[in-house]
Amino acid sequence: MKFTEPLIKARLIKRYKRFLADVELFELDEETQQPKQMTIHTANTGSMTGCALPGSIVWISNSHNPKRKYRYSWELSSSQEAGSKESHLIGINTLLANKLVKEAIEKGFIAELNDVQKIETEVAYGTEKSRIDLLVTQNNGQKCYVEVKNVTASFEPGFAAFPDAVTARGTKHLRELALMVQEGHRGILLFCVQREDIKQVRAAAEIDPLYAKTLAQVQENGVEVLAYGVHFSGDTTPSEINLTTKLSVSNHL
Repeated sequence: MKFTEPLIKARLIKRYKRFLADVELFELDEETQQPKQMTIHTANTGSMTGCALPGSIVWISNSHNPKRKYRYSWELSSSQEAGSKESHLIGINTLLANKLVKEAIEKGFIAELNDVQKIETEVAYGTEKSRIDLLVTQNNGQKCYVEVKNVTASFEPGFAAFPDAVTARGTKHLRELALMVQEGHRGILLFCVQREDIKQVRAAAEIDPLYAKTLAQVQENGVEVLAYGVHFSGDTTPSEINLTTKLSVSNHL
């Protein structure tokens, strides 16, 4: 997926009130000759553990919508491991996860979801008033209910963890997927990991033990758990993000 126009590089001052962040641009204000500062919108309402470090480099987009109170949006962050000078990009815009997975399926990057007849989005299903992120119908008529979870948290090098906050909604989705499997469909939980420094994904039992326990239970009952990571493209400025890399899922869910 290509960004519609070049992203703008900035430095994070602070994130607050869940939806807002203050950033400092690298360009200077013509009048004061000081770096410009602005408040931007963030679509990520989670804790953003390790993704919102004051002083870190971030990348923002311009909506060009004069009706929006905050015209600019936070798209990418950067992470630096303790004791390391290496920095990694992190896609923090949770609204992109479903689009990335849908595009990856259409391009044939998700090996477990091939031979696709059609893909529907936000389809009502289950018994708890849920909507599935992607309903994939294969050419043989098999229906695949795909729940996408955006993953950004990492508490140890090479490992991503989900969730980064207690998620009753996420646990509900696991129950709904298990029900679809009981009815003869495929139920798939797909972790969309928007960072390149990850090789394995695990359940964050230390944050939400009920979610981790439920995940292990539904997996035993036939729910498939997949994880895929992204690749960022671009020279000095990130210009494209694609979900291409299959990751392993820890057996110790």
